Amino acid sequence: MSAPFRFKEFTVHQDRCAMKVGTDGVLLGAWAPVENAERLLDIGAGTGLVALMLAQRSEAEVIDAIEIEEEAFEQCVENFEHSPWGDRLFCFHGDIQELAEEADAPYDLITCNPPFFETVPGEVDARARARQKHSLDYETLISCAEALMSEQGTLALIAPYADQESLIYCAATFCLFPQRITEVWGNPKSGPKRVLIAFQRHPSEALIDQLIIEQERHQYTEAYQALTRDFYLKM
Repeated sequence: MSAPFRFKEFTVHQDRCAMKVGTDGVLLGAWAPVENAERLLDIGAGTGLVALMLAQRSEAEVIDAIEIEEEAFEQCVENFEHSPWGDRLFCFHGDIQELAEEADAPYDLITCNPPFFETVPGEVDARARARQKHSLDYETLISCAEALMSEQGTLALIAPYADQESLIYCAATFCLFPQRITEVWGNPKSGPKRVLIAFQRHPSEALIDQLIIEQERHQYTEAYQALTRDFYLKM
């Protein structure tokens, strides 16, 4: 059984969810631009981690999430209910394409920590499904997000650095353009492993920066500590 993950202001139970709390989700939840966003949506909520972080960081009255896996959905709902922001958090159980067709109001910020790994023949468990691109490919994700975004809205994603060019190209086909790009390095020698990208409808010159997580093993950089100290107990 996977133990609960305790943050400074909330606890994430994860024993029923295939995708556990990880650095990628924490990075996205801490980095995504919440300023002036009144309606928020997290796609593929899993444990609810990103939505919980957005709730801690913002005053938004509506913070929705959507999760297709039943066990993860149920656990996400429980984590929401036991958080300090249960009255502002709501999770849909279903497919993002259905929500894109049925939503009655647009969102000012949409976040997603999408599945990164290609299908491996024979992998059929929940963790494999959660991590396989066929469960939510970039084109489907971006097309649905574009349909759900307000005119001044933002789509914030974390993805493998190797996917950056294809992701930006895919977004451009739906008239979404990068406003900020943060390259994430594990350490100064590792090279970028992940990329955080914020897309909006109106093209402009993107702000490009870097975030290094560790100087050496377990020696976190000041930038990473500043980004995550409101959440991690150890920061």
